[in-house]
Parts: sequence; structure tokens; C-alpha cells
Amino acid sequence: MNKNKLWMVRAGEGAYLADDFLTKNIVSIGWNRLGDLSKVNNLNELKELIRENYPDYKKGQIISSAGQIYRFLSEFKKGDCVMTYNHSERTYFIGEIESDYKFDEKISEYFHIRKVKWIGKVNRDDLSTSTKNTIGAILTIFEIPKQAREELFSLLAGKPSKMIEEASEEEALEEVRDDFIAKSHEFTKDKVLSLDWEEMQELVAGILRAMGYKTRISGKGADRGKDIIASPDGLGLESPKIVVEVKHRQGSMGSQEVRSFLGGLRASDRGLYISTGGFSKDAKYEAERANVPITLVDSDILVELIIQYYDSFDNDTKTLVPLKKIYWPVKIK
Repeated sequence: MNKNKLWMVRAGEGAYLADDFLTKNIVSIGWNRLGDLSKVNNLNELKELIRENYPDYKKGQIISSAGQIYRFLSEFKKGDCVMTYNHSERTYFIGEIESDYKFDEKISEYFHIRKVKWIGKVNRDDLSTSTKNTIGAILTIFEIPKQAREELFSLLAGKPSKMIEEASEEEALEEVRDDFIAKSHEFTKDKVLSLDWEEMQELVAGILRAMGYKTRISGKGADRGKDIIASPDGLGLESPKIVVEVKHRQGSMGSQEVRSFLGGLRASDRGLYISTGGFSKDAKYEAERANVPITLVDSDILVELIIQYYDSFDNDTKTLVPLKKIYWPVKIK
């Protein structure tokens, strides 16, 4: 295992292919229209293939995509280390590359494949702020710098702690902006997940108030699955009456938990199930086939709601997750 090389390979948007990566012992990347790239000899040839197959790509996208794909094809070596991030578990999985590049349309939704032997995992919460910032880039593929790499391998062991053509200035700024947005999402989620259960309940109620509802929060003790009641009048007499359950823990919610929540709803109710640990596939299926309308909200959706309605938050809710608006320059067309 070559610990001098550690590559990040993201498992699709929102890490939706993370389970595939881990269960099938692979990492893979998209750009499926390019076909088998085993005969590609250089970066310019790869750029031309991208121009032909992705005609809507701007120059900066072609350059960035070519650089990432070329690393996967030519710079990845058997024995190098690779890692991927599972957003719902907030965990980085690290493994060793075991194969050369191959093109396979059957193993994964992404056809460009490398076989991997997964070795272990590192929780994002255990990382220093510097390393979190370093590995928060939105690029599909990039090499992890030395300092961050050493910290990751130290935690993994159980201890505390060719030239790519540049895009234009404007396109580079756009890429930095997107990178910053992705990082701000993760750091906001870090803050949200650091809240205790009662604070999380207050936060969810605050979001609903910002959306125009009045809320009642259940007192401590058995609430029979009703942590918050939201409605136009605040009493639950006017429709819609939203019954909210808040689960603030690491493990994902399964179908049994969702089924139990649904069992406490009336036909006229609307259900909102918050789980910062996410939901299993069976839980999502249970919600989809439910007779009572129900929305499942994980930590990523929760952060999106916070950002969307933050300007309408009351002071108490803003205190729970203090955020600062940052203005970014844009080009007027």
C-alpha cells in the first residue's frame, strides 16, 4: 500500500453510489458517453472526446473534466490509496487500488472502474478544521495533500490525530464559488449536528415558523411521536396540521420507525419526519406508499431549508445556527 498517494473519488451527487462503492469493492466515475478510454494516450485526445460527446460543456468544464478523468486513467496506480465520502454517515472510507482502469457497463451506474480493497474509515467529526477544509472540494477526483493525508492515516491507525491547463479567471472563480458553497453546506451541517436534541427540536420549530406556521413543542417525556405540531392557527384546528417527529442521532431510521410514526397520524394530518442520521431504503419506500402524506427530511435537506428560510428566522432560531451572509461577484449578462 502506497501511503504517499491518497486520491478522493466522490460517489456521485450526494454520494448516492457510496453503497455501490463499498459493497462491490470499486470506485467509479461518470462521463459514460466517452466509452472505453483504455486506448486514450494523452490529455489533448481526452479533451477532444469530451468536446465531441458533451457539446454543452464550456471550456472550463472541459479542462476540469479532462484533468480529473486523466488522473483516474493514468495517474492512479495499483497500490495507491483512495477514499470516498458518505454524506449520510459523515464518514470517509479509505482503501487500496487493486486494478488497472477498465470500462464496464454492468457493475455500476458509472462505467469507468477501478477495483478497490477497502481498509477502514474515518469520521469527519474527528478531523481538524484544516483537513475538513482541505478535503471539502467538490471535484470528483483530486489528490489529498500531505498534511491532510497524514492526519487521515493516523486516525485510520487509531491514533489522534501531467500539468493541467488552467481555466479562464472567470471560470476559475465560478469553480471556487461552487467549491465554497459545498464547503459552507458541510460546515453548516457540522454546526447543526452539534446541537443537542432539545435545540434540534427548537430549530425545526423555528424553520416551520419561518415558513409561515405557528408551532407547539411537546414537553419532556412521552409524546407518542409528536415532538412538534405546526398549523396556521397554532392549535392544530386549521389545516394543514403538520405532525413532526424529530430524531437526532447517528443511526438511520428504518421502516419500522416510519411505520410507527404513520400509525399515530390521522387521515387529515400531514407528517414530517426529521432524522439527522438519514433513512434506510426501506424507510423511504414505507413513506412513498403511505396513505397519509409524509415528508422525510435528513440532515442535508435540513441544511437546505435553513439556508432557504434563514432571513425569516426569529432571533432565537438564528442563535441556534448563527450564519453570516456573504456576497459574491457575478457577471451581468
